[in-house]
Amino acid sequence: MITYREIDESYFEEYDKIPMLVHVESILRLEKVDNGLGGILLKEVPVKEHIKDLGKYEKATEYTKDFDITNWAFFMAFDYELPIGAATIASKTENVNMLDGRADMTVLWDIRVDDRYKKQGIGTELFTKAVSWSKSKGFKQMKIECQNNNVPACRFYHKHGAVLGKLDEYAYYKAMDIRDEVQLIWYLDL
Repeated sequence: MITYREIDESYFEEYDKIPMLVHVESILRLEKVDNGLGGILLKEVPVKEHIKDLGKYEKATEYTKDFDITNWAFFMAFDYELPIGAATIASKTENVNMLDGRADMTVLWDIRVDDRYKKQGIGTELFTKAVSWSKSKGFKQMKIECQNNNVPACRFYHKHGAVLGKLDEYAYYKAMDIRDEVQLIWYLDL
């Protein structure tokens, strides 16, 4: 039986055990018309299939080392007591650049579902809980970061009403020395 709970940091070790794997079969490639002056198109193109482990970049157990998580919310999905999905929402945190200094916005910091449980509505339920929490606290907008090689996530956010508002092909150059990924920022008006 699948259940959902809002959790606190006592669950973070369990949270981190949930895999965050992206099965990459295609990417959204940027096509710049007239070097971007004429617009930028995103075209889905197939690539050599591979798995990207985003869990190595995102650890709930490290959140309190870098941030004051007082204004954050955490949700987990369980199959009986087995953790199978999770979501984190950040808000009103001084050194979270993704918040752009805004007090009226949340960031969907992390969402993950174990591969064995994908396509069962668990991600949708976790996303809905994140949106509901944000609305209940009076926030006006949710911001979501994704990459051009996570096409399933892009489709998911689009399906749930988010709008692609920004792309940055240089976002990961300096911090992570990744040169083949484009940061896509989605916005959901609450």
